[in-house]
Amino acid sequence: MSQSTPTVRNPDLRSPRFMSRRGWWLVVLNLLIPGSAQVLAGNRRLGRFGLATTILFWMLVAVGIVLALAARGVLLAIVTFTPALVALAALAVFYVVLWVVLTLDTLRLVRFVRLAPRARGVVAGIGVLSLVVSLAGGGFVVANSIAAIGLLGIFAPGASEPPIDGRYNILLLGGDAGPDRLGLRPDSISVVSIEAATGAATIFGIPRNMEDVPFAADSPLWGPFPNGYDCGTECLVSYLYTYGEEHPDLYPDAAAENSRPGVEAMRDAAEGILGLEIPYYVLIDMQGFAQLIDALGGVEINVTERVPLGSNTFDDGSPADPIGYIEPGLQRMDGQNALWYARSRYGTTDYERMERQRQVQEAILRQMDPANVLLKFQGIAQAGSQVVSTDIPQSMLGYFVELAAKTKELPLTKIDFVPPLIEEEANPDFALIQATVDAALVPYTPSPSPSP
Repeated sequence: MSQSTPTVRNPDLRSPRFMSRRGWWLVVLNLLIPGSAQVLAGNRRLGRFGLATTILFWMLVAVGIVLALAARGVLLAIVTFTPALVALAALAVFYVVLWVVLTLDTLRLVRFVRLAPRARGVVAGIGVLSLVVSLAGGGFVVANSIAAIGLLGIFAPGASEPPIDGRYNILLLGGDAGPDRLGLRPDSISVVSIEAATGAATIFGIPRNMEDVPFAADSPLWGPFPNGYDCGTECLVSYLYTYGEEHPDLYPDAAAENSRPGVEAMRDAAEGILGLEIPYYVLIDMQGFAQLIDALGGVEINVTERVPLGSNTFDDGSPADPIGYIEPGLQRMDGQNALWYARSRYGTTDYERMERQRQVQEAILRQMDPANVLLKFQGIAQAGSQVVSTDIPQSMLGYFVELAAKTKELPLTKIDFVPPLIEEEANPDFALIQATVDAALVPYTPSPSPSP
């Protein structure tokens, strides 16, 4: 009787050459198309289930690529929706477990003892590679999904809101709550106004030492300060954060709205100064700022002059010497050096500090390109969840991310209300400030292309 022709399912166990070639194909197919090895040589039911799951996985990847290219807003809405991230993490765990099961079953089907000795290492290596790819890929998806869920937790619940007069206005506070400070003090106060149609942005810088700030008649601060913030002596706008925290009864709904009484007091002050309605805020703890910069891999800043580091005096008021210097030139700074650069008070003015803080903010935005964020997402998400608080609704996050991408492509307008524009911090011309704001917030018009 003649011997039947060997097949992958019914191999010739006596031929090491055939078994080696068969084993090589099985592990490669398992690596590229999980489930196919079982369809060809093992449990067809398990194989078909593995193949169907693999095809579903490929379809999800294809849909993600199409959305990223043609409908990025839809993709962002999905990946900034917590239930979708939970489902993605669960699906990744399920597929990894299935792939591991399929890989181990494939190695069983290979029958190593029947392979040629020199083929055993190669076949085993490909099998191990399948395990590594499945565990690493699934672990990456799960870890980043969990990190994203944690990051989304800082955003407020609630529905999306339309722009106000075609713009989104956001209060940016840099909270300086270092170990040498009593409580948190907004050391950096800005309002960014973004045109919804184009992404064109204007940043207004408010000096922390500005005094006599006015309030709208419907502000809770109008009652104690109908003629502007007058606390007796040196009534700086930055002190209003502490005032709000000490009088939480003025803002009883702050916590329910993902805010704090101190933030609400600062928001009312910024609205009174600029004459704008500001629906959202973002508060960044400057002490945690360094962690975010380190997660990004550092920032590049063009230092125009030598910057001494430290404070002008010790706690007892005696003069202090600089503890170091940041030299002029293009410097790549880690988080700690960038924080020193932004905060240093030695031999400097608040206006110079405002400019340095703005440089650091812009450097961070430059580092926030999609590739960098994707590669370092876990660290960025962990840092972001620790240093940021905001009342921006989670439902608007995807939209704001897409709008920010447009903003990066356009020139950024920066207006700081400091000399020579505003000469006196103690008695600022608020009418001039609001007129300047109105003049700056005109619809963006692209510059005409030069004639050939």
